Amino acid sequence: MSEAAFWAVLLGVLGAIIGSFVAALVTRWPDGRSVMQGRSACDGCGRTLRAVELVPLLSALVLRGRCKGCGVAISPVHWRIELAGLAIGLAAGLVAPGTVGVAGAVFGWLLLALASLDLVAFWLPDRLTILLAATGLVGAALGIDPPLQERLIGGLAGFGMLWLVAFGYRRIRGRDGMGGGDPKLFGAIGLWLGQHLPPEPQP
Repeated sequence: MSEAAFWAVLLGVLGAIIGSFVAALVTRWPDGRSVMQGRSACDGCGRTLRAVELVPLLSALVLRGRCKGCGVAISPVHWRIELAGLAIGLAAGLVAPGTVGVAGAVFGWLLLALASLDLVAFWLPDRLTILLAATGLVGAALGIDPPLQERLIGGLAGFGMLWLVAFGYRRIRGRDGMGGGDPKLFGAIGLWLGQHLPPEPQP
């Protein structure tokens, strides 16, 4: 097995598992339910799901997207996010095997969580945005391009650009045109991508 194939398989499997966690996060967190506590259960009958029913993607395929106990359809949000997590890991492993690929996968998985929460609940939690920003700075500390200075410039530019748009809209229209989480998200993305959005190709 080639190095790229190894990392693609590893990050793909890990991505499906992380996708399962993200799906639980998306369906529970907006309602104030804990993701870390309590066993997964069917929303229809309340039956606690066994480990074999929680295998990412495979369980949904074998059970045809329904609870084994009551037959109620399970939200497709779960398998769709699991599939997206797998695809992110697979792509990162193929494009950049090794540390850079791991970093790229982490970036993608965090964006997947934020995008899913925004789509389902119109919510960009500060804790996840801060985690995205912090991991961007960790990438710089590990020596992954772009360097820290470019990341900081990108973060300030990303936040400032969206903040100015929101400020201008509010002054002109007299009401908010976007949520307060959007400038923070763009700032955090800038801490990953640096001052070039997207980064300029390296010679």
